[in-house]
Amino acid sequence: MEISISAFVILSIIYFLAAHIGLYKIFEKIGEDGWKALVPFYGTYLAVKMVNKSWLWIITYYVPFLGFVVWMGLVVELMKLLGKRSFKDHFLAVVFAGIYLPYIGFKEDVKFIGYEEAGKYKKSFKREWADAIIFAVVAATIIRGFYIEAFTIPTSSMEQKLLVGDFLFVNKMAYGARVPNTPASFPFTHHSFPEWIPLIGGNQSYAELVKFPYAKLPKMGDVERNDCVVFNFPAGDTVVIGQPASIYEQMIRDYAFELDVSENQARNYLHENFTIKDRPIDKKENYIKRCVGLPGDKIEIIDTKLMVNGEVGYFDENAQFNYNVLTEGGLDQRALWRMKITTEEVRSVSDGKDDKFIVTLTDASAEKMRELSQVISVDKRIQPLGYRDGRSITPIFPNDTNYNWTIDNFGPILVPKKGATVKLTTKTLPLYRRIIKNYEGNDLAVNGGKIMINGEVATSYTFKMDYYWMMGDNRHNSQDSRYWGFVPEDHIVGKAVFVWMSWDSQQGGIRWNRLFSMVD
Repeated sequence: MEISISAFVILSIIYFLAAHIGLYKIFEKIGEDGWKALVPFYGTYLAVKMVNKSWLWIITYYVPFLGFVVWMGLVVELMKLLGKRSFKDHFLAVVFAGIYLPYIGFKEDVKFIGYEEAGKYKKSFKREWADAIIFAVVAATIIRGFYIEAFTIPTSSMEQKLLVGDFLFVNKMAYGARVPNTPASFPFTHHSFPEWIPLIGGNQSYAELVKFPYAKLPKMGDVERNDCVVFNFPAGDTVVIGQPASIYEQMIRDYAFELDVSENQARNYLHENFTIKDRPIDKKENYIKRCVGLPGDKIEIIDTKLMVNGEVGYFDENAQFNYNVLTEGGLDQRALWRMKITTEEVRSVSDGKDDKFIVTLTDASAEKMRELSQVISVDKRIQPLGYRDGRSITPIFPNDTNYNWTIDNFGPILVPKKGATVKLTTKTLPLYRRIIKNYEGNDLAVNGGKIMINGEVATSYTFKMDYYWMMGDNRHNSQDSRYWGFVPEDHIVGKAVFVWMSWDSQQGGIRWNRLFSMVD
């Protein structure tokens, strides 16, 4: 069931008004003028006074998020004054206030029982735990959905700025928290139940009974160039279960290449041997990269050097690349440690004559490695234009034979901006195909060399959203926009703020120096 955002706003207003009509009648039952419940600030003051709570409740009521907690407490205490003490009554009053409060307010046999009688009520041990659990789930769901959420860094794509095992807090208010597309979801899960849960482990944890279009709450600011941004994986609308980081379309191309069959045959093979699932935007995998390109920017990569609008773009001094290292006698790991040469990965590619390695290094570590006596040469691995590794179609965006781009030599390409118009030809279409069809929901076809959008011939296209270009700092070990293209604005989740915990699985301990470090 698709609910438009205008309908959602109207329903929200009706719900809000209905809840306050209920409070109007409840105030009258307790002996106060009902209209006072509708007066901002004054109504809150009277409600806090009615339930005999501290003036701190009034102040906290107007603090973001904490105000919702106080509101829940006020509703529960008002229910007690009317003799409504059961868990069911309190749950309905908090979760379905727009329905239950008017019901209680207009119910003739529900009356104010007095403070002395209300004070006699004591919760049972089970009730205390039930209330605490429900409160924690509701509060945590609201925090996680609209304010701040914890994420874990699973891969090395942002080394050395963000390390595998870093635990981050992400500010969802930074760019405006999104209204969930699929709100019917089991608490504390993203798209699936944890594998360790019996019977349901790994199964889908959300329902698409209700679906909202893209909308977001007021923002603190815009996405700025070089922000570390969390977003939903754009190419994850169709996912191969068990391989969440793989691109569905690229898997089809890979199988077509490996099996020497057509892409249609490869697609059939994929569907016969794997479980394929379509996911809504907010249930796609979460990624974190650096936003190096804003809407309207021109992006180009020349021999690994990022260029933005003709100028050298962001480059972290700890960014990593793959190097070819030629040695006599191999690499002494202890010598590397003594010289504080950081290596993410070392792979041997020896041919029997000399010891050759592919090593992931920062530029500074590469310079130090050149000083080792057994090292003959250290050269950055750079893919030239046209490099395909034996493939007919490169895995590099836009995955088309008309483009010879690689991860090290790419573009130039313009990042789409809302309202901007581009000319469409069969050559430029691959750049914008996913935008037109997948992200902005148009019917797209090519018939006899003519591009058809929603059944009409199109020679141009005007973008409905802003888009961004995301890249990892670990430039040779990052699946980013170079592989799957632009990130739509409705996929943006939030801004990485700080590392609250970091666990080094290789050393088996906490990285104490990274605790509570800011992400710049």
